[in-house]
Amino acid sequence: MPNRHFTSDNVAPAAAAILAAVHAANDGFAPSYGADPWSTRLHAIASEVFERPVQVFPVATGTAANALALSQLTPPYGAIYCHETAHVTTDECGAPEMFCAGAKLIGLPSPDGKLDLARLRSEIALAEDMGVHHVKPAAVSLTQATEWGTVYRPEEVAAIAAFARTHGLGVHMDGARFANAVAHLGCSPAEITWRSGVDVLSLGATKNGALCAEAVVFFDAALAADFARRRKRAGHLWSKMRFLSAQLVAYLEDDLWLANARHANAMAGRLAAGLRDAPGARLLQPVEANELFVALPEATVAGLERDGFLFYRWPYRDLEAAVAIRLVTSYATQVEDVDAFLAALGTDRGGPR
Repeated sequence: MPNRHFTSDNVAPAAAAILAAVHAANDGFAPSYGADPWSTRLHAIASEVFERPVQVFPVATGTAANALALSQLTPPYGAIYCHETAHVTTDECGAPEMFCAGAKLIGLPSPDGKLDLARLRSEIALAEDMGVHHVKPAAVSLTQATEWGTVYRPEEVAAIAAFARTHGLGVHMDGARFANAVAHLGCSPAEITWRSGVDVLSLGATKNGALCAEAVVFFDAALAADFARRRKRAGHLWSKMRFLSAQLVAYLEDDLWLANARHANAMAGRLAAGLRDAPGARLLQPVEANELFVALPEATVAGLERDGFLFYRWPYRDLEAAVAIRLVTSYATQVEDVDAFLAALGTDRGGPR
């Protein structure tokens, strides 16, 4: 039976290669707390991937990665600027504010999920004009790919980072779907991160085949000073760190992370191609990664739900009689899964096999 689960890439199983790596790491004894060979290998391979020496800190969740990374950039009286739909401000139960000891997240609107530079300029000018009465601008957080499935180009990141640098703001990238963005852009990981001015990356793996592994990646060793203690204090220094590091090594080695992301993106592209021909369907955002947002008639959405397809109804302005839904593909989504969804809509034109 085709899989009918399009709610999230989190619902996909762990990739076989990553499970095999965990199993291999379970053979015998190894030093604890990151002194193991897998953690050493992780630092080496991450430095190869990003084309410079990096500091890598595995953690178990994306929330921990984002919150701890931002706490390294932001004082308790600081402000973090992000898009209004960014995961850090809508879906992390106040973790960034807690780990920053009270810093304020300021979400800025734009129609495509990307931080608008003109709006950011205005907000920073306001803060500087208010002086001590306003939280101090401290950091910018970019989501790549965004919560609307769109992708920042290197020049867009560079423009925001250059502005941030002139005002003393650190630049964080929430890369929960970083692999999907890199696969879409066809650029190097370095080009879209430190070469564009990013200071620290939350590198996602769980959505793209890992069992439970994310990493905080610093591109400047000085900026990572004492971060190991932040991680320990937050409860994310695993005693058996080899099992986190082994996942990330398998993820990055032989470009598994990019192969998985390319497949997920291709399945999203196939789905988008079919949706363009579906009766009453309207794509709400460009399809640039593995998330799609589409407006459909209520009767169509209800019919899909009766047929057992799983997805989220999504809030969206000015749709009149239509309903917005979010569809997410993963490395495990198959052509048959996509085509079954499209067939239920009355079209089987998902693109070439």
